[in-house]
Amino acid sequence: MIKTTHPRHLSAPSWRVPEGATTDRRPREAASGRAAGPPPLTGRWPLVGRHAELTRFAEVLADRWSRGFVVCGPSGAGRSRLAEECRAAAAAEGYRTVRAAADAATATVPYGAIAHLLPPDVDPANPVAGFVSVSRALAGTTRNRLVVLVDDLHLLDATSAVLMRQLMEVGLIFLIGTIRTDGPVTEAVDVVRREESVHRADLAEFDQDTVHELLRTVLGGPVGRRALHELFTASGGNVLYLRELVLGALRAGALANDGTLWDLGEGPLPRTPRLTELIEARLASAGDSGRPVLSLLALCEPLGPHDVAALPQTLIDLEHAGLIRASDDGRRVSLTLAHPLYGEVLRARTPLTRRRAMLSHQAGRIEAHGSRRGDDALRVASWRLAATGAADPALLVRAAATARRAHDHAGVLAILSKVSPECHTAGSRLLYAEALMETGLCQEAEAVLARVHEGTSTGRERRAATRMRTRNLFWAGGRTEEALRLNDEALARLPRGLDRDLLLVDKATMLTMSGRPSEGVGLLDPLPVEASQDVGGWLWGAATRATGLALLGRTREAWSLAEAAERPHRARPQEEEEEAAALPPPAFTFVLPLTLAAAEDGRLGTAREIAARGTAGPPTGHGGAHGAMWSALCRARVEWLAGRVATARRWYAEAAAPARALHHPPPTRLILSGLCATAAVLGDVEAARAALDELGAHPSTRLFAGEDLLGEAWLLAAQGRLAEARETLLRAAATARDTGQAACEALLLTDVARLGGARQVTGRLAALAGTCDGGLTTTRARMAAALAVNDPARLMEVAGLLADAGADLMAAEAAATAAAAWRRSGAPRQAAAAAARAAELRTRCEGAETPLLATCHEAVPLTARERDIALLAAGGASSKDIARTLVLSVRTVDNHLQRIYTKLGVTTRRDLAHALRGGPDQRSPGPAVRPAAHAGRAEHRRAGAPLIGRTAGDGQDRQRLGGSIH
Repeated sequence: MIKTTHPRHLSAPSWRVPEGATTDRRPREAASGRAAGPPPLTGRWPLVGRHAELTRFAEVLADRWSRGFVVCGPSGAGRSRLAEECRAAAAAEGYRTVRAAADAATATVPYGAIAHLLPPDVDPANPVAGFVSVSRALAGTTRNRLVVLVDDLHLLDATSAVLMRQLMEVGLIFLIGTIRTDGPVTEAVDVVRREESVHRADLAEFDQDTVHELLRTVLGGPVGRRALHELFTASGGNVLYLRELVLGALRAGALANDGTLWDLGEGPLPRTPRLTELIEARLASAGDSGRPVLSLLALCEPLGPHDVAALPQTLIDLEHAGLIRASDDGRRVSLTLAHPLYGEVLRARTPLTRRRAMLSHQAGRIEAHGSRRGDDALRVASWRLAATGAADPALLVRAAATARRAHDHAGVLAILSKVSPECHTAGSRLLYAEALMETGLCQEAEAVLARVHEGTSTGRERRAATRMRTRNLFWAGGRTEEALRLNDEALARLPRGLDRDLLLVDKATMLTMSGRPSEGVGLLDPLPVEASQDVGGWLWGAATRATGLALLGRTREAWSLAEAAERPHRARPQEEEEEAAALPPPAFTFVLPLTLAAAEDGRLGTAREIAARGTAGPPTGHGGAHGAMWSALCRARVEWLAGRVATARRWYAEAAAPARALHHPPPTRLILSGLCATAAVLGDVEAARAALDELGAHPSTRLFAGEDLLGEAWLLAAQGRLAEARETLLRAAATARDTGQAACEALLLTDVARLGGARQVTGRLAALAGTCDGGLTTTRARMAAALAVNDPARLMEVAGLLADAGADLMAAEAAATAAAAWRRSGAPRQAAAAAARAAELRTRCEGAETPLLATCHEAVPLTARERDIALLAAGGASSKDIARTLVLSVRTVDNHLQRIYTKLGVTTRRDLAHALRGGPDQRSPGPAVRPAAHAGRAEHRRAGAPLIGRTAGDGQDRQRLGGSIH
């Protein structure tokens, strides 16, 4: 039985410890793998994802009956790294430790790997005398064993293995060893495996979540989905390979931080020379008989055993060595390389002529057998193109259709670009145009679609071209009226039927997403509540109607319909995969409407779970760039509503990359507005301004009407210009009201209340609460009403309701405002309790700073006018600028400033900023590092420019809740 208490330690053993064998007792932080800050990228990486193994090691080491702890795993899984951490943990507990490393050179030499640890009188020819000599050196230390780390234990010579076993059996040493599981089983391995007192930890390659955690720790900030996906796929979770890929990408500038995310540029991942050497050394174990098999798989995997000209024993040896992997899906056995990087290195070292010959031969073999597999057309076409640059046009069209079903739109373009113009059909042009649309080449898509529409295509092909053209004009061209006119013309020519119904769904989608949800929902009123025979068409209609209902404030109807739209996407049998691939992307059909409905119903936790499902898969999955953009936007909006501002910023940044590539103005404006708002609330005014400048280049739309002005409003607030921020929000709310988008209007009016305009919006929010059936609108109305009368008891009640809904930032604001109100009224106990609640809620908000949060720090209340002036002054504005902004005289501004300084006990504007924020110790850390911007922001701060969040913005103008708006 393993004991869980550590032994008392006496003197260290006297077995020979040569210079260079560490015996230090490192601190516990080092033993646990925690680093004080981001580690240098050229040094040792932190240990991540091995907490369970370290915990188990501590238990085993404390058990006097245990003799060793062996870390097993394939090459690159981090065996040596974990073993070193175990050794450091032992040193931290007072044990003396020594280290040895076995290798192929010492494997045949007695005591070759551990000779530097042995007493000088040990004779390799006399193992018995050697054991006696070592035992004598360790005598008298039975209460404190020597910890011996042997790296690559499987390469230890037999004599050393016997000595280690003997010393372990008598309790003189505790062995930490590493064994490569994809290597040979040696005598040393066999000795360890027979010992029941030696505990084993089996390591596997990291999964994607652990890779993300490691990269985030190493790089010091979040990593984009595409970068994570590519690095994980390329490395296969192998930490050694991952490290070299990251270092290579950093040195080449391919992996960079945009201020929010670490992401990869276009093109293949750079490889370091060391990575190539590591892989080539690994491949060398294949032998002469196995190398041809590896080369063929590198070019043509997956293949069946009958496709490779190799003896069965050769395949067995390759699989046992961890170089190939065999999988059985119940119908056939497929062989692939065990790691994706093996293929890159093998292809690079295969001569061009040999590569072409192998590809042509394999393509001929598949064609000779009739190309029976579903993906054979794609495989053969790819091999023919790689070998000769040409292939049969009909084969290429079939291959493109296969790639399209896999959502590989870039692959569709690459294949169809090899088809000569005279060999294209209307069907292949439609396939080509769709791929152009999906990859952001919208003008090129319009040219192809116009040719199909005007050519000698069938009526169905012309209708398909019309549908594509309307979507292309609407989303990419921003030409809504032209798209609607084209749709109406097609509708006028069609009788009732499926094609007409699909055109009506397209029209309803365009109306809903252009700020006319009432009309869009009305068009789809005849839609059945469950999927009809045409599942894909019904899903588009259901998703559009559910989204429109949510925007209109009909939350319960939206939720019910969106739930029905989710059902066809649930787990489907394997034989239905092709049918599932033909369905609209989940990001549109249920993620968007369900997150909208759940959020408006006051279930932000549920909304987050749904949005997380949308962002869980690879960014190249179902829906491609469009799906990745909408899924990330849904996630970002939910996190913004919840007050997790740094997380929201990360997901807005995730959505921005595909939005820029697709050139779709409606969602792009929302995304950039979100980037601006989150950066402003986190104090990064420089980034907020950049996002706002980029937003200005895109035409205004009415998708989520008014929310594209949120960024501008919060940036104004960050600069202390609260009156202008409120005016911007009121203008945005009027747009939302004109379009009937009650959900958007309620959000915008609530922000007006949060920025000092509660009395202006209380009535309208109450009216919205009466017409919308979502719980969040009702709670928002109650918050505005409590702010308007500055009632601390009501504010605390609202804080509880908001916290229950998951809106932590607004809950913290309500509690902070209640604390200030109670403090002013002379109720210190209630004020302290409210302040504590605000502080607790604030810890979930990731460094967010808003005007209402600043009220919690304010010892002496300021009037609304005084706080307007104080915020502008703290942000660096001169008296003349403040006077111009607030339409006052400079003398009036100076008089107000004197009273403010007297009330707060400060003498400078820098002190004023600290007082409004609650002191410099109250600063919360921002999100990811902006490496390139540090120096500039520091100079910006020293120059006194408005840098809210960390200067003016931490304490923005808290209105005298219930006072008038100035």
